[in-house]
Amino acid sequence: MQSHFYTLTDYPQGLPDRSLFKLETQTLPELADGEVRIRNRWLSVDPYMRGRMNGVRTYVDPFELGQPMEGGAIGEVIESNDASLKVGDRVSHMGGWRDIAQLPAQGVTPLPDLDVPEQAYLGVLGMPGMTAWTGLNLIAECKPGDNVLVSAASGAVGSLAVQLAKAKGCHVVGIAGAAHKLAWLESLGVEPVSYRDRNAHELSDAIKLASPNGIDVYYENVGGICLEAALSQLNEGARIAVCGMIDGYNDAEPTPGPSNLSQLVTRKAKMQGFIVADHWSSYPYFLNEVAPQVAAGKLAYKETVKEGLESTPEAFLALFEGGNTGKMLVKLDS
Repeated sequence: MQSHFYTLTDYPQGLPDRSLFKLETQTLPELADGEVRIRNRWLSVDPYMRGRMNGVRTYVDPFELGQPMEGGAIGEVIESNDASLKVGDRVSHMGGWRDIAQLPAQGVTPLPDLDVPEQAYLGVLGMPGMTAWTGLNLIAECKPGDNVLVSAASGAVGSLAVQLAKAKGCHVVGIAGAAHKLAWLESLGVEPVSYRDRNAHELSDAIKLASPNGIDVYYENVGGICLEAALSQLNEGARIAVCGMIDGYNDAEPTPGPSNLSQLVTRKAKMQGFIVADHWSSYPYFLNEVAPQVAAGKLAYKETVKEGLESTPEAFLALFEGGNTGKMLVKLDS
């Protein structure tokens, strides 16, 4: 059986060029003991993957040039040489960016038996959802009555963070760009604030209008002017959970930090970065809290879906151009 997969031909400077992604084909070997073969149905592309394209190890190994790329995926077991998995099982795994994955069974997780679409385990009930829950609860220690600000609030992580904060009884402000994203946030009961055509000072003023009583919790996905604007509106004892800083992922040179970082001192605020993998032992608690709400339609989520394996690079690059509302997914032919 053949597998079609993407490799990276070089490490990019700045925003990756489409030409760096090469679609290749290989004939898969016979299954070894403990291996399974999976036909992928859904692929995930995520901003963190840009960091794996720099050729250096951060909190995860970089992609190897000329080797199959990796990412979250949902698929169906089509062959198994391991007693823990049988043909027909729907599973999640990290053998993405390809149509057929052959992996050790220990790296494959059967999907929970819940009444939700299977692709939800790549978004609202997967890594993005767990990231939102972790940052809000374990890092920022969000509590009822807090004034909460979320950047990239219409994305896969931010859109769940704003809803979880609303469910706690918080006043929530969400930063986004496009008009339809702002309208969606407003429909969720969130105060929408646009960053478009604004500098940090103007964005800070807009945040103040949306949250006159300041900010107790800031969920940071973007960096740049969003961080500088948020720092100016912190209340004493504010907590900032730093999930990512997508604004600078494609910068060829380091960019200056916020000019007002001293606000952390004057406001006696805490700012902490985190990697969700370090907190994955709490995933069952997240699932117990969030999955029933998703199944009951009490939590809204959106997906931006591209069709076919060939669209995977374009789907990934669109993440850096505001091309997604909610989770960006690639749907493969079943």
